[in-house]
Amino acid sequence: MRRSTCATSGSRCPVRATSSRTSRSSSSRTADSEHRPRTHPTSRSDPSGGTVPTTKIPEREELVARVAALVPLLRASSARADEERRLSPEVIEALTDAGVFRMRVPARYGGYESDTRTLVDVTTELGRGDGSAAWVAQVCSIPGWMVGMFPDSVQDEVFTTPDTRVCGTLSPSAVAEPAPGGIVVNGRWGFISGAHHAQWQVIISVLFPRDGEPYPVMALVPMSDLATVDDWYANGLKGSGSITTIADGLFVPADRVVPLPAVLEGRSSSVTSALIPMYRTPLLPVATASTVGTLVGLARAGQEAFLERLPGRKITYTGYESQHSAPVTHLQVAEAAQKIDQARFHAVRLAATVDAKAADSTPWKLEERARARADVGTVCALAQSAVETFAAASGGSSVYRDVPIQRIANDLRAAALHALINPATNAELYGRVLCGLEPDTPYI
Repeated sequence: MRRSTCATSGSRCPVRATSSRTSRSSSSRTADSEHRPRTHPTSRSDPSGGTVPTTKIPEREELVARVAALVPLLRASSARADEERRLSPEVIEALTDAGVFRMRVPARYGGYESDTRTLVDVTTELGRGDGSAAWVAQVCSIPGWMVGMFPDSVQDEVFTTPDTRVCGTLSPSAVAEPAPGGIVVNGRWGFISGAHHAQWQVIISVLFPRDGEPYPVMALVPMSDLATVDDWYANGLKGSGSITTIADGLFVPADRVVPLPAVLEGRSSSVTSALIPMYRTPLLPVATASTVGTLVGLARAGQEAFLERLPGRKITYTGYESQHSAPVTHLQVAEAAQKIDQARFHAVRLAATVDAKAADSTPWKLEERARARADVGTVCALAQSAVETFAAASGGSSVYRDVPIQRIANDLRAAALHALINPATNAELYGRVLCGLEPDTPYI
C-alpha cells in the first residue's frame, strides 16, 4: 500500500535544518577530457595515483562571448518557443555548441567545472536574449551539479554521453519504499523545466524505511523511465517546457539514491567530487547563485527593449511630442537603470561568496546561507521593479505580443513566484535568522 506523505512543495517534510550556526561541507577536484579543438590537453595525477588527461577550461570571457553571440538567435526564436511551449531544436543545439551544458560538469568528462561567477555572467547574457532559454540553462545547471553528489560509478553512467542534459526538482512530491537492491518510487513532479530536452532527471521523494523515521532521498533516473504530462500552459517563461513527470512503481537501484540532507549540506558520495571546488558548497547557495543571472539578464533585456522603441515615440494626450525628451522618461529610465545595477551587485556578491568559500572550503555561517536566499529574492524584486517601470512607460501599443517588453515582464512575474526566488519568503527567512532564531526550513 502506498503511504501518504507531507512531501508536497508547500508542506513540512522530514528534512531537518541544521541547528548549528555554522556548517561545513566537503568536496572534490579532478579533471580530464576535452570539448573542442580550442582546448589544449595536458595531464595530471588523479586521486587514485594515476595520470588522467585534462583540458584547458575556456576562460570566462570566452564563454560569455559565445553566448552573447547567440542573443540575436534567441530573440528571433522567442516567439516560436512561446507558441510551442518549449525551446526549439535549433536553440538547444546552439546552447550545446556554445558549451552551456558543460559548465557544471567535471572536467574528467569534458566539462568546464565553471565557477559560479562564470555561470552568472553566461546566464545574464542568455537572459538578454530569451528568458526561457536562460531559465532552462540555469535549471539544467543545478541538477547537473547534483549529479556530482552521486558515487563516481553513477557519474560515469551519466556523463559518458557528451553534453548530457539533466533536469530536476527540489520538491519531495513522491513517496518511496525499500526494495531489494534499491527503492520503488511512486509520485509526480511538476515544473520540470527543460524536460523535453533532458536525458536524466533528479527526483526527490520521501523514503519510508521498514524501520525508523521517513526521510527525503534524491535519486537519478533516465527520462525514458518516467511518464510525462505536457501541461505547461503558462503566462510567463512559456518556452521553458516546465512539464510534469510521473513515476509509477519505478525501481531505482541503490547506487542512484542518496539522502537529501547530505546534499543540502554539500556532502558528496563521490571520492573525486570531494576534491572539486564547485562541489564544496551546500545545495541551496548553489541553487540560488545559479538563478540570479537569468533575472539580471531579463532586466537588461527590458531596458534594451524600451530604449530601442523610444526614438520617435510621443506621450499620447500630453504636450510631449517626444517621449525621448520628456523629463518623466528620464526619471523612469534612471530609476530603473539604478535598480538593475543594484540587482547586479547582489548577484555578483552572491557568486563571489560561493566561489570564495568553495576555493578554500570555508564553512558557511547560517547567516550567510540565509543571505544567499535573500540575495536571489532581492535580485528578483529589483529586476522585476525595473522592468515594470519600463513596461508602464511603454504605452498601449506594448500589449501586442510582438513587443518584447510584455514577454520580459511576464517572464519575471513567473520567476518571482518560484518558491526559492520569491522575494517576500526569502526576506522573511533572512530576517528570522538575523533575529537569532533558527530557520524554519531545511532549504537553506
